[in-house]
Amino acid sequence: MQQSFHYDEAFSRNIGWVTETEQQLLRTKRIAIAGLGGVGGSHLITLTRLGIGRFHISDLDTFELANFNRQAGASLSHIGRAKVDVLKELALDINPELDLCTFPEGIKQENLDAFLADVDLYIDGLDFFAIKARRAVFSACASKGIPAVTAAPLGMGVALLNFLPGNMTFEEYFQLEGHAENEQLLRFLLGLSPAMLQMGYLVDDSRVDLNAHKGPSTPMACELCAGMAASQAVKILLHRGKVASAPRGLHFDAYHNKFTSTWRPGGNNNPLQKLTLGIARKRLGRRSSKITKETDARSLDTPISRILDLARWAPSGDNTQPWRFEIQDKTHFLVHAHDTRDNCVYDLDGHASQTAVGALLETIAIAATAEGLAASFHRRQDASETAPQIEVTLTESSEIETDPLYPYIRARVTQRRGFASTSLTNKQKQALEASVTPGYRVIWVEGYPRKWQMAKLLFQNARIRLTIPEAYQVHKRVIEWDAQYSIDRIPDQAVGLDPVALKLMRWAMKSWERVRMLNRYFAGTLMPRIQLDLLPALQCGAHFVLISDKRLETIGDYLTGGRALQRFWLTATKLGLQFQPELTPLIFSRYQASSINFTQNRKTIQSAVKLASQLKTLTGQQDIEQMVFIGRVGIGETPFARSLRKPLDYLT
Repeated sequence: MQQSFHYDEAFSRNIGWVTETEQQLLRTKRIAIAGLGGVGGSHLITLTRLGIGRFHISDLDTFELANFNRQAGASLSHIGRAKVDVLKELALDINPELDLCTFPEGIKQENLDAFLADVDLYIDGLDFFAIKARRAVFSACASKGIPAVTAAPLGMGVALLNFLPGNMTFEEYFQLEGHAENEQLLRFLLGLSPAMLQMGYLVDDSRVDLNAHKGPSTPMACELCAGMAASQAVKILLHRGKVASAPRGLHFDAYHNKFTSTWRPGGNNNPLQKLTLGIARKRLGRRSSKITKETDARSLDTPISRILDLARWAPSGDNTQPWRFEIQDKTHFLVHAHDTRDNCVYDLDGHASQTAVGALLETIAIAATAEGLAASFHRRQDASETAPQIEVTLTESSEIETDPLYPYIRARVTQRRGFASTSLTNKQKQALEASVTPGYRVIWVEGYPRKWQMAKLLFQNARIRLTIPEAYQVHKRVIEWDAQYSIDRIPDQAVGLDPVALKLMRWAMKSWERVRMLNRYFAGTLMPRIQLDLLPALQCGAHFVLISDKRLETIGDYLTGGRALQRFWLTATKLGLQFQPELTPLIFSRYQASSINFTQNRKTIQSAVKLASQLKTLTGQQDIEQMVFIGRVGIGETPFARSLRKPLDYLT
């Protein structure tokens, strides 16, 4: 039975925050909204529920699948339909008495007068990149004396500016005239949010592409925009309360739990704003010169390409990615591996690289299950030991189910900062122990006394790592400076040092002479050893040692060990645990066990002998060659910075 509509009853729950008289006044107001995408549709729905009685709405676009994460009206039943038609239906379904006029051709100079005719307030819903249309609308509002509000969805928050009659105009604030489009967009962004609260948690800046007119978005931000803009509408339309007008603005970020009132006298001509613009231009310039984009999803049109696109996320020491792929046909491809023994002190006999390739193979096997395929591997015996080749065959099977670890392949990360010291639960340890394949087991180093022993061992080990020129050459090569992400190295922001220590490290890494001077006269290793080894060793749930039932002797042994490691690491990710490798004590101990000198410094070699003895005592494992991997796990925050991977196009 259809319910009849009564305005007073439909919006009666607004009363109390507005009076009955004010509610009737809102019923008479006309609001224009240009753009019904990310924020515009939410503006219309929110303002309709507020009881606004008249609207002019404009949009020339139709709904598509890419709108689903944020746009009101985006649904399967609305794909391909005009946004103005869908939003009109939704609004009329809330208030069938609405006076609602649509402008389906979008905003043009020819229809601006009609779009703004008899309008009491304009609320901006245009796409961020529609800068030309936005300038035209705000200019018309200024000349007609119409208050205008722009609320920008930024990250998981909202930045808002009001442009009121008689005050600073949009153009006076943003200073866009005479600049190229990209510069206008940058000025618009920084003018909207001088505080830039959202930048602290942008996890992939390659998704911000001014040239392609693309950027990431969240539904939370869009809804916050609608709430803040509607609140400003109440005050503007009812002449209630103080309304901040440009150059003053508001910025609330729900992720950081922060609210700030911004003030930029002169807008983008403000000296502080000019400085910020200069910094932003430099950062954009540096980022545009680097390869940071992911593989284009359109190129992942075959099972093999999708499998390899996930496989490339397997872990490897210092993000070296010692593999390339050769696709042979629909069910066969070849992994061309290589080790780094000739230029990396941490890759004794290529074993670290071989372990990484083993993790790659396990990742391939896991990814294949999502395609209903089983992956089998055959190592070519005629290939060089330093450049092994593995043939991969994919076989269809209706009995294969997607591996439970599949969703965590890309989520697996290294966290070099401290975790919570909360002990692992028995359930967590049992799940981790069960994750490794038969022939492997886990030794735990947990509880404060034993973690303290491990911390001292790692602290002593770090002195070796930071005082030999062979390691210096590796460290200098693998760190990418001024980076949150790196496709082929470790970004400096992921190293785990505080800003002061990081700056000192950067200065020292310019030359081996600087490192030697700091180490000899200024205890140069002390700060990084404390921050990177001692404290993190105590700040974790437990340390672990992955043990093989037999000695690791052949390439095949290390490949199999790498497969067991990857399942262990992915299981930790599935459990919500953070993870950090602690391999260098094992590597230096292996050098000692093999009677191979990894440096010319005899005192350092003697330290490695003691280190090997301490490692055996701490783990209760006397055969170093049975140890596959050492690391720490625990509850902690996901790292803000991380290593990415080379695009698939670079690996095939």
